Amino acid sequence: MLTILGFAMIATFLVLIMLKKMSPIAALVLIPALFCVFVGKGAKLGDYVIDGVTGLAPTAAMLMFAIVYFGVMIDVGLFDPIVRGILKFCKADPLRIVVGTAVLAAIVSLDGDGSTTFMITVSAMYPLYKRLKMSLVVMTGVAAMANGVMNTLPWGGPTARAATALKLDAGDIFVPMIPALAMGLLFVLALSYVLGRRERKRLGVLTLDEVLVEETAEQETVLVGAGSGKGAKGATGGSGTGKGGASTAGGSGAGADLPEEAEEEGFQGLDPHRATLRPKLYWFNALLTVVLLTAMIMEWLPIPVLFLLGAALALTVNYPHMPDQKARIAAHAENVLNVSGMVFAAAVFTGVLQGTGMVDHMAKWLVGNIPDGMGPHMAFVTGLLSIPLTYFMSNDGFYFGILPVLAEAGQAHGVPAVEIARASIIGQPLHMSSPLVPAVYVLVGMAKVEFGDHTRFVVKWAALTSLVVLGAGILFGII
Repeated sequence: MLTILGFAMIATFLVLIMLKKMSPIAALVLIPALFCVFVGKGAKLGDYVIDGVTGLAPTAAMLMFAIVYFGVMIDVGLFDPIVRGILKFCKADPLRIVVGTAVLAAIVSLDGDGSTTFMITVSAMYPLYKRLKMSLVVMTGVAAMANGVMNTLPWGGPTARAATALKLDAGDIFVPMIPALAMGLLFVLALSYVLGRRERKRLGVLTLDEVLVEETAEQETVLVGAGSGKGAKGATGGSGTGKGGASTAGGSGAGADLPEEAEEEGFQGLDPHRATLRPKLYWFNALLTVVLLTAMIMEWLPIPVLFLLGAALALTVNYPHMPDQKARIAAHAENVLNVSGMVFAAAVFTGVLQGTGMVDHMAKWLVGNIPDGMGPHMAFVTGLLSIPLTYFMSNDGFYFGILPVLAEAGQAHGVPAVEIARASIIGQPLHMSSPLVPAVYVLVGMAKVEFGDHTRFVVKWAALTSLVVLGAGILFGII
């Protein structure tokens, strides 16, 4: 009964958010509460929720202060050179922009933290997607998949958990998997190319000057429609787009009258003249970020503590005046509230799943239904199971609760535990879009994308990416 109710609860949650019948926060709270009553343990709901909140509180604190820290770093201009480099590569070509999103997400993922990856990637790419009217779910989907592949790094979490659970060396798990994971990353880049071509076909190939002319023309239309004759005249005179707008309509070089400097300045992803910039403190902020990420990878202090200290130091040095500090905190308060709210709502979901025992019964049912003939192929089975299980479960639940059972079953048929461990990290490309992963709420929140829309788009592609990694692992004899 618990198995059926567990699957029913997850299915109900996914259907309601994908059909947009409920908000993710409401669904994460109300659906598990209802099913907790169905299970007959409604009286213990409070205990389950408190346990879930207690378990996720450090994650919520980390995300809150990470958002403030990286928000401040974006404000002061730390990532402006990265944005300019991406803009220079991508120009206004949707294909290049989608591929650039995947490359940027993969590179930033080297720090091993999904939240920071999504904050930096969205901050850099969001202005481009919005300005060219590109699909934002393409951005979130590509970023999540690239990060999912890179999340298998030994310091990313899953590999370390697998090594700990099976008492293995993380290097023995990860290093042989590099060729298969590389194939997964290449697949994400190839998929980005295909999705980019689709966006290019839908929107056409633009140039920076065409986009600027179109935007300025729209601004003029708004001003004229508002009856602001003086403002409209100022807008026209400032950009000189009356002539350029006609050229755009004709489909030829729209921005011939725009100086190159104006084009580059007008197409900045981040305002190059914003008052929050601190160019004189650039190298201090860069060094602080490098030290922070190094400390995180080396585990000198718990991650929430590191980001708390980092955020406090960044605010104090860059904005020594209290009103400025309050303004920066207020500027990022919406993201902080959205993400922390999602995390605590997810705590209700995970608390009920684990507290009622539904997740254990679901896992045992899946493992128990593995045919005896598949025993010698337990590594392959583990790889397949890791795709749905790491989506519906936390990494801790899967690696410390399910993986030892799978490894024991494999060893009974002569399959080494290290092969089971390698196969267990295959589901990470899909796992990074799980509703139980706090970082995904950073991604969709900053990108202003509905979680249901993101889920509908990414699930099939992320599952396919995991299958590519699994197939490559088998082909190369790793699994």
